Amino acid sequence: MLKRFDHLTIVVRDIDRAKAFFAVLGFKEAMSVVIAGEPFASYMGVPGIEAEHVTLVLENVSPRTEIQLLRYRHPDPLPDPHIHDLNKLGMNHICFAVDDIEAEIATLRANGFSTRNEVMDFHSRKLVFIEGPEGVTVELSQWR
Repeated sequence: MLKRFDHLTIVVRDIDRAKAFFAVLGFKEAMSVVIAGEPFASYMGVPGIEAEHVTLVLENVSPRTEIQLLRYRHPDPLPDPHIHDLNKLGMNHICFAVDDIEAEIATLRANGFSTRNEVMDFHSRKLVFIEGPEGVTVELSQWR
């Protein structure tokens, strides 16, 4: 039986920009290590792996909410030319609940990050897509 969501991992080229993005949303760096060789190569199915692995934690929330960033040193990461397209197969986006969507948008914009659309009302909440690291779509949701 599942207990809760644990984490989401995002492969990035610019780890500092990705950390800055999630810092604006309230995530703090909890751990940073380099993973390489075994057992990681076998576990992840990536021969010769060497990557920076940064764990970001959303402070003062329960249950614990983590975003993990991977910056591959070897092998080179594979680009996804359709990562921005929300009609592609596979993972679509991640969404975080917020108390004040307009304030979050203002803070993101003030820090050089942009929205993908205007705020929309849908199913008792306000929603907006944010341009996340490496083209990953992040959504914010304010429930009424």
